[in-house]
Formats: sequence, C-alpha cells, structure tokens
Amino acid sequence: MVRVTEDTYFARYVVDHKLASEEEVQKCLARKQDLASRGKRVSLANVMVEQGVLTATQLKRLESAEDSTTRPAQQIPGFQILERIGAGAMATVYKAKQISLDRTVAVKVLPTRLSENSEFVERFYKEGKAAARLNHNNIVQAIDVGEADGRHYFVMEYVDGHTLYDELAKGKVFSEAEAIDIVMQIARALDHAQERGFIHRDVKPKNIMITKNRVAKLADMGLAREVTDMEAAKAEAGRAFGTPYYISPEQVRGEMNIDFRADVYSLGATFYHIVTGRYPFDGTTPSAVMHKHLKQPLIPPDHINTKLSSGIGEIIEVMMAKKADDRYASTKDLLADLEAVARGEPPLQARRRYDADILRGLAEQEESAEPHVLADAEGAAAFGFQPNWTIVGVLAFLLVLSLLLNLILLLR
Repeated sequence: MVRVTEDTYFARYVVDHKLASEEEVQKCLARKQDLASRGKRVSLANVMVEQGVLTATQLKRLESAEDSTTRPAQQIPGFQILERIGAGAMATVYKAKQISLDRTVAVKVLPTRLSENSEFVERFYKEGKAAARLNHNNIVQAIDVGEADGRHYFVMEYVDGHTLYDELAKGKVFSEAEAIDIVMQIARALDHAQERGFIHRDVKPKNIMITKNRVAKLADMGLAREVTDMEAAKAEAGRAFGTPYYISPEQVRGEMNIDFRADVYSLGATFYHIVTGRYPFDGTTPSAVMHKHLKQPLIPPDHINTKLSSGIGEIIEVMMAKKADDRYASTKDLLADLEAVARGEPPLQARRRYDADILRGLAEQEESAEPHVLADAEGAAAFGFQPNWTIVGVLAFLLVLSLLLNLILLLR
C-alpha cells in the first residue's frame, strides 16, 4: 500500500466516511494527474467536486472542520499566531512569532480528527524528533514539538519562499546550471542525514523549499527513519512508503533494508523532472507509475531536453538505476560528479559505474550462452585461436564466387 500523503489520506477519509467509492477516488486521482501534467495545480478535493463525486456543501463542511484548528492554535504557549500559510489533509501550518526570541517561525498543527489516530500522532512526533537531530543549512530546522489543549504542534524554521513544485507547476524547465545548484544543495542535506544514520524516504519537489536567495532546504521529515531501526523496518515491510512519481524500486517492493540509495533515486527523479519538465515515469494510476519504476527503462533526460550535456544524463541514469547496487556508492560520490560537470568536466564516478554495468552485462550474457557455444569457444582458446567471423564470412563468399566462375567456364 502507498504511504499516506495528503491526497491519499483525504481519499481514505472520504471512502471511510462513505462519501465516495474507491473507483470514484481513482478516477479523480487520474484526473488530478492529468491536470498537473498540463501545469494546472488543483487539490484532489476540488477535482472531486468538479467530477460530481463530492458536493460543494460537503467540501465546505470538511474545510470548516479544518478551520477549527485556528482557535486552538492561538493558545500555543509562547507563540503568537500571525496567519495561516498552508493547509492540507494532515496538518495546518501557521506563520507565528516566537515571543521569547522575537523571531518568526512556522507552526504545524495536527487536525483534531487526526489527534485521535495514534499512527498520525506518532508520525508527527517522529518528524519533529528526526529534524531536531539534523542541523544543516539545507534542512528546515526543528525548534519545538509538543501538545496544548489537545492539539499537537511542531515548531520549525520559517522559510520565506516557496516549494520547488510551485515553480514546476508554472511550467518552468530548469537550466542545467540552476538544476545542478539545487540538486547539489539537497545532496549535501542528504549526506548530512546519512552521516547521522537517517534516510528521508520522500524526497520530491514539494518537500524542497526555495528561499528568496535561492537556498534549497529539504523539508518534511515525516517519513524519515533511522537506518538501524529494524523494528520500524519490520513493521513497515511489504508496504510502499513514498510518493509514486519519485519512489525508488526497493520502496515500491516494500523491502526492509533500504538505505540512502533510495533517497539518491528520488533525488534523481526530481532532477529528471526539473530539467525535462516531465516525470520520469507517468501513468493513469499510482500503481501503474510504480510498476514502471520497477520494470520500464528510463528514457535518458538528454534525449528529451537536447540542451543538456551528456554528463547530466549519465549522472541521472546512475542515480535512477533500478538496482540500488548500480547507483552511487555514497552521496559524496554523487557530489563529486555534480561538481565535475558544473566545471565542464566528465562525471568520472558515473562512468566507472557505467563501465562496470557493461562488464557485468557481458558476463551475464556469457553465463546464459548455450553450453556447446561456450565449449567451442573454449576449445578454440585452448589452441590459441580466436576466429574473426567477419574474415571467415568474406572468405566463404569468395569461395562460393570462385566455384560459380569455374562452373561458368566449364559450361562454355
């Protein structure tokens, strides 16, 4: 099953409350994806109203339930709520003033209906605790997490900017230089998290904030998990955690032992999207998209955007290799290649891995060859003879031609 995100939670909520059927929700999700592919950003809730699955009155009731978090938010000790800056199915985010330090912060508040759900409360606090253990300029900093009057809240750094997704939704295709700069910043954030034993598991444009000074910051540690947390890994085994457009194959399969290479894949998918203007894989349903991550070959990004250098194409293809072992061995290796291409040099780490893939492919072909073919080849090698089949073919042709000429002469 797909890990709960804003849309998937809302979908589950309306189905559980018998406001819509599973089939109706899937059709609306497909419609939302179609609109997004054409640069039209719209919520699943509004699509459901457009398609007649929900009525405008039902949506207003749901929104009014969401708005009910505003009053309790005013009562969070030590913070003065200034305005609501974002709202989704899983949380409402406010711009606030931390009174003690006289600074602007962001406060995320869990809705009342989710405060009674232990899974969401646990995820909420896990996000705060994970972010608190990371301290990097390219990661949104955690400040506080707690509960007041039955409302759970998470205080974090206020980022004066927007998400990478907001720029994509306007139809922007990033230049190679700008894309490398953003991806390098997030790679540094992931390297910092990796060194502290964390994997993010949901790297995507919506979770990358861009400040007015073009500083990229990785946000939303809600799916972050310590690599060594095997208890959590066992509990999550068999379930796909992540976002379909950017999820790694091993996450699709619900594997237990995923590591930083899953984040490298998702960052590669994000990289692909911002330099081509397309998702790496698309489909009519989330399951169709995830199946393509598992099975469908990737169209090289420089085949879509021919302005890209071959070096960028090589980097993204290694980042998005189907097998984790074929990806970068560390985020530091990825950074080395990004820095090389930024200087106009070839990505040596990617080429080494590409060469290794070719050698492995040749070895696999040899192993799968028919036994008598291998025996013939080994016999020839034992006598120091390696046939050149091109020359053999030419000699055979000349022999046949000579026989024909002799036959013509005899007939005369």
